[in-house]
Amino acid sequence: MQGLQSPLLLLFFLCIFSGSQANRVYVHPFHLFAAENVSCERLQTEPTRPLQTLPVAPLDITVLTPDSRDPSIQDGQRQNITERTAVLAELLNSLGLRMYQHLSSTKDSTNTLFSPVNTFGSLVTFYLGASKKTASSFLHLLGLSSGTDREDCVSLVDGHKVLKTLQNINSLVDDGPKDEITTQVWAFTQQDAHLSQDFIQGTQDFSDTSFIRGVDFSMPQEAELLMNNFVDKTSDGKVTNIFRDLNSSSDLLFISSFNFQGNWKTAFQPEKTTLEEFHVDETNTVMVPMMTHTGQYHYLNDKVRKCTVVKLSLSKRSYMLLVLPHEGATLKDTESKLLTKVISTWHQSFQQGLLELSLPKFSLSAVNDLRDLLVSMSPEVEAKLLGSEAEFSQVSSTKTVTVDKALNKVLFEMSEEGAEVHDKIQEDGIPLKLSINRPFFFSVVEGDSNAILIMGKIINPTL
Repeated sequence: MQGLQSPLLLLFFLCIFSGSQANRVYVHPFHLFAAENVSCERLQTEPTRPLQTLPVAPLDITVLTPDSRDPSIQDGQRQNITERTAVLAELLNSLGLRMYQHLSSTKDSTNTLFSPVNTFGSLVTFYLGASKKTASSFLHLLGLSSGTDREDCVSLVDGHKVLKTLQNINSLVDDGPKDEITTQVWAFTQQDAHLSQDFIQGTQDFSDTSFIRGVDFSMPQEAELLMNNFVDKTSDGKVTNIFRDLNSSSDLLFISSFNFQGNWKTAFQPEKTTLEEFHVDETNTVMVPMMTHTGQYHYLNDKVRKCTVVKLSLSKRSYMLLVLPHEGATLKDTESKLLTKVISTWHQSFQQGLLELSLPKFSLSAVNDLRDLLVSMSPEVEAKLLGSEAEFSQVSSTKTVTVDKALNKVLFEMSEEGAEVHDKIQEDGIPLKLSINRPFFFSVVEGDSNAILIMGKIINPTL
């Protein structure tokens, strides 16, 4: 697993987050999320309890109602939630940064978008359906293994506690004045299938709405059209044409969608939004609407690494971080110089000052294939988690389930408006002008837990 480390982004975010976590007493993540009466269970033994399953409703394009939920289950397990969110945030940030680094490397010249929260939730849902051997591999990747198990056994965590904690992180953002997160899950399996209650509950624990449906895959083109229409309608048109090139041997298709709709804490000034050049690279420019606001910002100008870092408040519980290369430096150049331990001083070096900040209007969406992403990290890891060596004996009691598709759809939208009315009182002093008119990295962070909700890079705002 050491080969999966991302020193650049990991160091960057550890320095950003270190200040708020410094006084917390360390608790091993496993102990916060361990299952009741946990013990090291032998990998080769059968579960002591028979698998409890439920029939899957057939896909009917006229029935768009989400799966029913038990409110008592949804409201349960609220104890110790604050400590859990802080610990889980560190885990999903670490894994998310590693995964993003590999994803970004495959999209060198294109915009990139990734959600650590949603990806972590998808992986934990698969963990709930995995055999003990495969579950052990998931725990290692997620950072939730006990660290004391022998090779022939595994100590299991309660995946539902993990997923409910993820949902709690999202709900903290939704508690703000304007920002909104919507999470949806779809799972399509063969007609007349019976899936485990545990797996079904997992799809609900970290989503706002979930849809599990049975499909006749014997006519794959018709099934593809039917599923795409269903997802389109149940996502209000935000997830379209998600499935392509299905075949009659399809078994389990899984999609999770993470939609972040944000507002700036303080509005940009509409009268100052103008069309300006954005330098895609040394030779290509595009014209984009640039929003401008003059006010107090926390920022850092790093001359050694040739970049500027700015913190922008969104709702009362979330913020955005921007990393902009200086003129003459590319995003790659800047990243290559962020590999030293000096980055750890960034958090302490933030200063507050008057900026005239110009930022391009942009919205972004992406579909990330979890299997492809895991392969880019390590083919051996992908094989153990979702590929040829993975065993999902806890998904269904009637047959061995294979995960054919595991897709994450991420949508990011920001309004030009703000949660607070802009104060037009003249700021004292001469502002430093900063125009985000070159490729840049950004992330959206939940402020209480410091969990990274979204991260990405913008190469061309018009795409």
